[in-house]
Amino acid sequence: MSRTSALAAAFMSGLLVIADQLTKALVRHTMALHDSIPLLPSLSLTYTRNPGAAFSLFADTNATFRFWFFTLISVAALAMVVAFLRRVAHGDWWTLTALALILGGALGNLIDRVRFGEVIDFIDVYVSTHHWPVFNLADSGITIGMVMLLGHLLFDKGAATRPAGNL
Repeated sequence: MSRTSALAAAFMSGLLVIADQLTKALVRHTMALHDSIPLLPSLSLTYTRNPGAAFSLFADTNATFRFWFFTLISVAALAMVVAFLRRVAHGDWWTLTALALILGGALGNLIDRVRFGEVIDFIDVYVSTHHWPVFNLADSGITIGMVMLLGHLLFDKGAATRPAGNL
């Protein structure tokens, strides 16, 4: 990866971490836990804390176990993303952006886990009484990055013919 690409990835990841942490701080300081503010017909700001992973997986396990388990998983995932970033082909901005979003999202949620032992969530999307699990900007970055990578792998005709060293 070129120096320009590395700086771009760091900038994108950093922006996501800053936006994620600022929005979580705003929610934490202006809302009580479980308060909800409707914004649009199917969107509310709802302050929750998730001690588990996606869909509250492992939320009921021992707090010490959760802390170390999620911290180690996060650090391993961050190391993998950085390793993948280092192998991105020059000019492959799609993959670079996808990995930068995943990196920034993982860092944003790891910061919460280290600081609070759980992740602050606040974006509540729903249709009628059917709610998607509440999430945050870091989760959005991870999800968008993963969808970008999957789309790239499935629909980029050149991806299948590139050498293994490039994503």
